[in-house]
Amino acid sequence: MMRALIVDDDAGIRWVLARVLKEEGFEVLEAGTLAEAERLQKDGVDLVFLDVFLPDGNGMSALSAGKFHAPVVMLTAETTFDHAAEAYREGAMEYLPKPFDLNEVRALAQRIQPIPKSPKSSQEEQKKDKSSSSSSSMIIGRSEAMQHLFRTLGRVATSDLTVLITGESGTGKELVAQELHRLSLRKNKSFVAINTAAIPSELLEAELFGHEKGAFTGADKNRVGLFEQADGGTLFLDEIGDMPMALQSKMLRVLETGMVQRIGSNQEKRVNVRLLAATHQHLQRKIQNGDFREDLYYRLNVIPVHIPPLRDRRDDIPELAEFLLQQAATELSMTAPILLNDAIGLLQRYDWHGNIRELKNVMRRLAVLTPGASITLPDVALALGHDTAHDERHKLETLDEAVVRCLGTYMNKLGYAEASDMHRNLLAMVEPPLLRLVLEKCDGNQLKASDMLGLNRNTVRKLIRQYDIDPTSFKP
Repeated sequence: MMRALIVDDDAGIRWVLARVLKEEGFEVLEAGTLAEAERLQKDGVDLVFLDVFLPDGNGMSALSAGKFHAPVVMLTAETTFDHAAEAYREGAMEYLPKPFDLNEVRALAQRIQPIPKSPKSSQEEQKKDKSSSSSSSMIIGRSEAMQHLFRTLGRVATSDLTVLITGESGTGKELVAQELHRLSLRKNKSFVAINTAAIPSELLEAELFGHEKGAFTGADKNRVGLFEQADGGTLFLDEIGDMPMALQSKMLRVLETGMVQRIGSNQEKRVNVRLLAATHQHLQRKIQNGDFREDLYYRLNVIPVHIPPLRDRRDDIPELAEFLLQQAATELSMTAPILLNDAIGLLQRYDWHGNIRELKNVMRRLAVLTPGASITLPDVALALGHDTAHDERHKLETLDEAVVRCLGTYMNKLGYAEASDMHRNLLAMVEPPLLRLVLEKCDGNQLKASDMLGLNRNTVRKLIRQYDIDPTSFKP
């Protein structure tokens, strides 16, 4: 029988994981500290679930130091790309954010394949970069789509594979490219970016490949192109879908041979560049229309990465909005106001056609213009536009929306409490305010309250005693 070791100081998490792993045929060992884990694994284990923050140390550091000799799944409440990338960089088999999907745990248990660690020298170089790790990265989110994105980026960050990043305008495609470069082995070399849609087609070739003096009218000196500038580093081509067809064939040749040739020169030069490309367009549709080369598409699309729009990951908006608000306040040397729940609700309902770029601008606006210490729903509505403000002030939240919102908040706070307690806990929270409202409506008359609730009078009396409610306090 295979053995799994769960290392987490939260007994609730250990209980949930142990139940699933036992169903998958594992013998399960549990540890609340690193010291206890080291003792338990002496007899050998086949799979380790390891929390990052433990009472006697950091799980990530223990993994890095080679304390575990089986495939490791890192458990973390952090939901940033940096944490995912670090987990893979230190040799983790998988990165699992809390709260996790139990089906995902089952899938992990069914594929115990260790991922080889990077050479030690590479790891040491990458560890040096941790201290300079960007703390302002907006690549954050708990949604399933973002966690899938983190896993993909974490696995390819240290490779030289070409990545094609797709997503709507404002989703952060260049930010992802910058993070891939920062966590790559090329991080000490240049990161060169160009928006191919912003350069006139007749000048784009000279920008990319450079030119010799006298190559064309106005070429009064030699010019080094972006491919040469990025030699040894990373070249990011934004809006690659707008590149002219004539230039696409030359781009394909560079990808195939690694050689560039300046305009007006008969000499080729070898360059060592990692290429990252991005577009908001549907390239396969452009291929069908004859506007994009299919062979170039397959050269670029080695690792496809899609960034979902904000409206498809609304659960991430509160965390992202709070981050951007704090960032704006820091930049403006001011204290950030507090985002109230109803304001967050409006941010989540808004469609954000400008995505993160639009959200960032709105949060900066709120940081500066909010008159009080708290950001309210009217403040957000005003920041989004006067029409929206009018609509939101007069819009009533349905009971279903209110229940879903409140239950979602409660369940997030509940975390990993025993699942069997949830119904009882929720009833204990819902019944008292319901009884008080009905008794108030009925002026404290228990018979009328029983009729309104559709319950037996004795049942209502029992509930009143259970929740220590004084019905006489509702009499006129």
